[in-house]
Amino acid sequence: MDWLERVGSIRRWSRDGYRAPHKPLLLLYALGRHQRGSGPELVYSEVEAELDRLLREFGPNRRTTSAYPFHHLVSDGLWRVTTPGGGGSPGASPPKLRDGARGALVPELSAELDRDPALRGRMARLLLDGNFEPSLHADILALVGLSLGPGPGATVQDRDPGFRALVLSAYEYRCAFCGYEGLIDGTPVGLEAAHVRWWAFDGPDDLANGLCLCSMHHLLFDKGVLGASPDRTVTVSSRFAARSPAAERAVFSLEGAPVLRPRRGCPTVADDHLEWHTRQVFRGPAREVGGGDRATGTPGSERSLEELW
Repeated sequence: MDWLERVGSIRRWSRDGYRAPHKPLLLLYALGRHQRGSGPELVYSEVEAELDRLLREFGPNRRTTSAYPFHHLVSDGLWRVTTPGGGGSPGASPPKLRDGARGALVPELSAELDRDPALRGRMARLLLDGNFEPSLHADILALVGLSLGPGPGATVQDRDPGFRALVLSAYEYRCAFCGYEGLIDGTPVGLEAAHVRWWAFDGPDDLANGLCLCSMHHLLFDKGVLGASPDRTVTVSSRFAARSPAAERAVFSLEGAPVLRPRRGCPTVADDHLEWHTRQVFRGPAREVGGGDRATGTPGSERSLEELW
């Protein structure tokens, strides 16, 4: 059985184009547990809080629950759920799953991972590359407790190695949000090419989908702390809390600031890519420029689970 092919073809919930990385996150968590030898089964009531945290940090900007992937991953042939009475999954209901439900990788996959430990890394790289921007990979791996060894990764497709140079040159080696520009021995340092629409979600490697950002603001952009409005000004999530003057300067000072345009003759970011990032990544609503209490972040209104799954 080709386990990589099966992992690459897992069915994802989709409505109105929303991304749903619930199953990939559960699989990465299970792979981390398998690597650490924490036992083959995950008792839902014991891991629910950790799985929900994964979804809060790396999932979409809407209310959701780990009960969904815990139940629905069974249909992909990679996961099984059992209950104390001997039955299968009781459904995608947190209260029902808390009543003794246990999940585990199917025995055949678990046995293959024991036989070929390198398969674990290939599966993890496939899940990461297919669902998340590279700036998030290290944080996800740390949270699921998974260490990837050396070796070639299994990727969906090859990225364009010229994308970074193209974007940095177009923005004349300055962060489009804060204006940072720095060199060491004549070489740009601390600047990166950010995909507005994520590469894993059909974001092209071209200027109409790229922003030159400093390393910090790139990560905050991919985490949904920062965004860009249709009028090309920086937005800041109302969920972000600054706990120091340094954080205030680095983030709140950007509210309403114009996003740097590329040099003349180069295309600006396409409207549909900005709209995708606002819907799929940005942790809205945006703070009002110059308003509100900067000490805490206030979550925005959220649609119901029934609307979004």
